[in-house]
Amino acid sequence: MKRILIVDDEINICTLLSKFLSKHGFKTDSTMTGAQALKMLKESPYDLILCDYRLKDTDGAQLLSDIRTLSPQTVVIIITGYSDVRIAVDMVKNGAYDYISKPLYPDEILALVNKALENPGANAPKPVTAPASEATAEASQPAYRPQPSGGTQNGGQYVYGESEPSRQLIRELTLVAPTDYSVIIFGETGTGKESVAHLIHDHSSRKSQPFVPIDCGALSRELAASELFGHEKGSFTGAIGTKIGAFEQAHGGTIFLDEITNLPYDVQVALLRVIQEKQIRRVGSIKEIAVDVRLIVASNENLFESVQKGKFREDLFHRFNEFTIHIPPLRDRGDDLQSFVGAFLSQAGRELNKPEATLSTEVWECFKSYDWPGNIRELKNVIRRASLLTPAGKEISMASLPLEMKAGKMHRQPASSITDGTTEDPADMPNLPQLDDNDLKSVALKAEYNKIINVLKEVKYNKTKAAQLLNIDRKTLYNKLRLLNINY
Repeated sequence: MKRILIVDDEINICTLLSKFLSKHGFKTDSTMTGAQALKMLKESPYDLILCDYRLKDTDGAQLLSDIRTLSPQTVVIIITGYSDVRIAVDMVKNGAYDYISKPLYPDEILALVNKALENPGANAPKPVTAPASEATAEASQPAYRPQPSGGTQNGGQYVYGESEPSRQLIRELTLVAPTDYSVIIFGETGTGKESVAHLIHDHSSRKSQPFVPIDCGALSRELAASELFGHEKGSFTGAIGTKIGAFEQAHGGTIFLDEITNLPYDVQVALLRVIQEKQIRRVGSIKEIAVDVRLIVASNENLFESVQKGKFREDLFHRFNEFTIHIPPLRDRGDDLQSFVGAFLSQAGRELNKPEATLSTEVWECFKSYDWPGNIRELKNVIRRASLLTPAGKEISMASLPLEMKAGKMHRQPASSITDGTTEDPADMPNLPQLDDNDLKSVALKAEYNKIINVLKEVKYNKTKAAQLLNIDRKTLYNKLRLLNINY
């Protein structure tokens, strides 16, 4: 019988875990202090220790070090809250088998404990030594190599930052994730709204059920209801079979509706009924189907302003608005840039199966001064592209950066200040940065710039009409306005 020691300063957790693990064939003991845990370990060996990171008399890092000195063969799993996940990741690097974050779910704990005891040496710490060639290169030409200080979630899609806005974001996630509240996530394009929604789902009681993301901006007016609620065979032209909609797919889990303001008004009415009645009706059907889903919606526009303009139903807004999360843009999270760069360099190295690249001093200074209009998504893509273009063992240079970054620092207003109906002529229309006329991309950018400016003047700067004339959607137009430094 495997022996497990539970160390947590909350007696309820000790009691619950002890009873649960005992019921599954383990011999368990528990204590509320690190000092007592070490004393018990000296008196009797344990196969595994479940240890809370924050204890009254010590912390998990110190206790882990003491356990490894006293009993190297004992497997250690760290219990942590959201705010300590980054530290827990570092502890895994230093010898903990794994970490599990609160709220605790019995099945998840049991699976992790069984896995750890089957393969206890999987996470034993290994000495890290740099190859001689890398050490020589580093000595001859120092390169900037930020260290990833953030943990990752969802296969590396989310990186925890160090800034105060990031810490506030994690605090809010900690509060809302275990509940069943509907959540509105506000944030500019590229700030990671879907990743945050996925984090909420992954740390909720619904995490074993589906997470279904829908980009409302990509839904055509004709097919939006079919995509969300499904349709019956023959219900409209082209309906050659029965289709299950997103709400049925997400039954028991979470549905994430991105860019919710793009949802057609008539579909908003149907959605309100679904939320109220917890039932959907497929297009072309009279049968009601019960659905149990948690709703998370996101927008890069201010939903309340959209309500005031008549673009979004007020009653639907209040249904969604049980909890609101604002994701700050990257330009307001300066302290996080090093964490993000380090994490994305590591990811790019793994994807390309080559040593992680480093940044030249010039590139790092460019990164710090750049405004990152595409936020974290843009940063990740820039690093992936630059890593691909940079030979193994070389620094990433300015030559590997995209044209818009080399053209100079770009400025823009927050997304919330961009409106659709403005007809005022801007007092000062900025010029496109000076570009090389011999470069084909530069010529194309200038042509796009001139065309967009002319169309905007033609429609008196109404961006909805401009997008229609240019035969692109509003989201694409906004992205081009930011890229071309057109701000008003």
